[in-house]
Amino acid sequence: MLLDRAYSTLLLTEPSPGILQVMLNRPERANAFTTEMGQELVAVFQALEADPGAFRCVVLTGAGGRAFCAGADLKERDGMTDAQFAKQHYLFERMARTVLGCPLPLLGAINGAAFAGGLELALCCDFAYASEAARFALTEVTLGIMPGAGGTQNLPRTIGERRAKEVILTGRPFSAKEALEWGMVNKLLPPEEVLPAVLETAQTIASNAPLSVRQAKKSITQGLQMDRASGMLFEIEAYYQLIPTEDRMEGIRAFNEKRKPVFKGR
Repeated sequence: MLLDRAYSTLLLTEPSPGILQVMLNRPERANAFTTEMGQELVAVFQALEADPGAFRCVVLTGAGGRAFCAGADLKERDGMTDAQFAKQHYLFERMARTVLGCPLPLLGAINGAAFAGGLELALCCDFAYASEAARFALTEVTLGIMPGAGGTQNLPRTIGERRAKEVILTGRPFSAKEALEWGMVNKLLPPEEVLPAVLETAQTIASNAPLSVRQAKKSITQGLQMDRASGMLFEIEAYYQLIPTEDRMEGIRAFNEKRKPVFKGR
């Protein structure tokens, strides 16, 4: 059980039934990634993939009010050999792929700055709300590297190729207001309201039929990698898997009986 394990760099809670809150918990270092944090994030999201029925929605946020995540902890990287650096970065690549592959809805509560790998992690969420004071950047080219945890792939798909090239090639920060205008975040809120608003949305999602939600997410994610005709076929196959479920019948009964459905994920 995920909530039964102690983590050194993460804080896992269940603020409401069916909602898993994953908090990056290194506020003294702006929640920057270490090797240990990468390993713990991989373990958490691999467990969710193995048993998606354990929860209905996941919320990802950072501890403290200063930063969501500042990216890799450069103090830990100081003095690394090329082999050590490459080994750690491969772990961070796996981390990003594992988070991006989460079968459950993954909502970001961006409570502060999201720079470099922190922004790449935010881009792995299905959608996000952000603090009005948040700042964003992919600063890797200013440090002699490049985005390598999905940034060159996810940012163009989110804000468009030409704007993403400007962000990545300059390394310049951009504001929460720009992130909203570009469609990178769905909503801006005062800092103290970000997490409560995300949790409220997570509760709405968690009240829906969990198998339906997971199949709909899969259809959107996979369909966007296909031409439209192939995507339509994929959607139908995803839909047909819901026909024999108990939840589909419960939804019909509840509608006709004028009551709230009780979905069991079966």
